[in-house]
Amino acid sequence: MTLYQVAEELTGRLSRIFLRGPDGRRPVFGGAERFQTDPHWRDYLLFYEYFHGDNAAGIGASHQTGWTGVIARLTQMFAVMTAEDWLQKGKRIFHETPSM
Repeated sequence: MTLYQVAEELTGRLSRIFLRGPDGRRPVFGGAERFQTDPHWRDYLLFYEYFHGDNAAGIGASHQTGWTGVIARLTQMFAVMTAEDWLQKGKRIFHETPSM
């Protein structure tokens, strides 16, 4: 796999924590039925401090916007840009950056 493909795979895996599975449940909400089924809560995603290693349920503070918030940006990035786009952008940035 290329580095781009690895990044894309990791983004997909992280995103699935927050997406509904075939059973309609989101792993991030674990066994919290209100968040899983209540129409007033089920579509409001929380970015937890960390996640259960076996079932991906969110654990700890639920108001985090640190590393878990980057999932939204990564998903958007892979939706609008190809590996070639990023390569070209990187080349432009590298060549436009003044030498130290």
